[in-house]
Amino acid sequence: MSNAWRAAGLTYIQYSNICARVVRQALKSDLRTDAAKRNESHVKFTPWLNGKPAPRTTA
Repeated sequence: MSNAWRAAGLTYIQYSNICARVVRQALKSDLRTDAAKRNESHVKFTPWLNGKPAPRTTA
């Protein structure tokens, strides 16, 4: 089985995101709003210093 996403010049993550977006758009409206909430992501960055989390400084 060939990887059409690779032949199209996409990474697997890009391909997966496209598939997920198409599935969410295909859902019924009541389920679509719940699925859209799962699309959001939050990232927290923690600086590390000498192998330990460094304290946050306010700038």
